[in-house]
Amino acid sequence: MLFEIQHHTDYRYSRPVSEAYVEARLSPPNRPTQQILSHSLDFQPEAGVSTYTDYFGNEVAFYSMTLRHEQLSIANKVIVRTQVVPLPDEALGVTIAESRQLVSSKLPDVFDYLQPTSVVPTGGPSTEWARRLLPGDAPLGKALEALNTAIYTKFRYDSNATENWTPLATVWKQKAGVCQDFAHIMLSVLRTAGIPSRYVCGYIETDPPKKPDGSPGLVGSIATHAWVEALIPGSHWVALDPTNKQWCGQRHVAMSFGRDFSEAAPVRGTFKGTGEQTMKIKVTMKRLSD
Repeated sequence: MLFEIQHHTDYRYSRPVSEAYVEARLSPPNRPTQQILSHSLDFQPEAGVSTYTDYFGNEVAFYSMTLRHEQLSIANKVIVRTQVVPLPDEALGVTIAESRQLVSSKLPDVFDYLQPTSVVPTGGPSTEWARRLLPGDAPLGKALEALNTAIYTKFRYDSNATENWTPLATVWKQKAGVCQDFAHIMLSVLRTAGIPSRYVCGYIETDPPKKPDGSPGLVGSIATHAWVEALIPGSHWVALDPTNKQWCGQRHVAMSFGRDFSEAAPVRGTFKGTGEQTMKIKVTMKRLSD
């Protein structure tokens, strides 16, 4: 499939600010599932932009504006071709216990993806879920699907239920949130069960808003989306979307990675001024004629 992605972020300030610094993780990587055909990233007002690769392999654009300004905008445009990559059925057929043993040989490489973070603690309610849904004798693929389905079934999507930094304990208690929260729940359960996993920030198709059969389109498409990748034997990362109860496919485009939202956030930064800041985000991912 061929897609055009447009991602606009606009900041407005109640009073002019004197400085602003932004880190943008808005450069989708080339992967077996996606080929980036073109990419442009524009900051306004114009200022110096440098790039570097962070600890998790994300390409980061660092924008530095040191002149007074009243608004700041970031326009990201991507043309991408996505591919169907078959799931590694042999690796997904091993048991959870066998998977843990095989992946442990890669411990120096996967250690970070087994650890709790301040945003994604392990243990607590995740322990019971891990014991019930990810027992050692369960086939890995079936267990991952069971966890994905359980989050989709037990948690309600509600864009007003949480903020970016709502504690995971609150999400567990109210059983409601958005794609970021559902990804964090899945990460907590997987890491509690000893399965390395990472947070993925990316895009999902927004047009058409309905599937060919008339059913609703993908949930969470009005902004950047979030899902989870688990590392399985053979060094395969497999991606699941608990918000939409599915393995990720051609309608998903990965953009950035981390242990949680804070490390994969598409845009983060700071400004110097005495006023208040408001932010608006608009994302479209439109299918093109190939």
